[in-house]
Amino acid sequence: MALTHLNEKGEAHMVDVSAKQVTVREAVAEGYITMPASLIEQLDRLKKGNAYEIARIAGIMGAKKVQELIPLCHGLNLDHIGVQFESDTAKEEVRVVATARCHGRTGVEMEALTAVNVALLTLYDMGKAVARDMEISRIRLLSKTGGKSGDWQRQ
Repeated sequence: MALTHLNEKGEAHMVDVSAKQVTVREAVAEGYITMPASLIEQLDRLKKGNAYEIARIAGIMGAKKVQELIPLCHGLNLDHIGVQFESDTAKEEVRVVATARCHGRTGVEMEALTAVNVALLTLYDMGKAVARDMEISRIRLLSKTGGKSGDWQRQ
């Protein structure tokens, strides 16, 4: 039987996960922002501050607020949120990678994806005073582990 997010009256509701086993769940997501190389070189010392560190904190905060942002998402007690950056001035892009982990009954994919999105938006906000020619793209799940459906890895 397929899971549905509609109750017997056809109304949306949260999926009941109370019968699921508590397991370690982990998800890793990534996303990119393109910007001029000259801006990438300044991200750690902008007028507003170090864009990487502010974006890291913003991504962590975003992951912790998923249940407030996305209807029907379960609130999770997160064990770990990590946000990392890889800058490439030759390609004029910054890659953001977020890892979310918890012991729970449902996955942490939305938390990892939200951390990436919020970190990317923060980099945009921090850099827009220097350059407006930025583009956020290629946001995607890279892997997930734990749960009934098992592990998954992007090929």
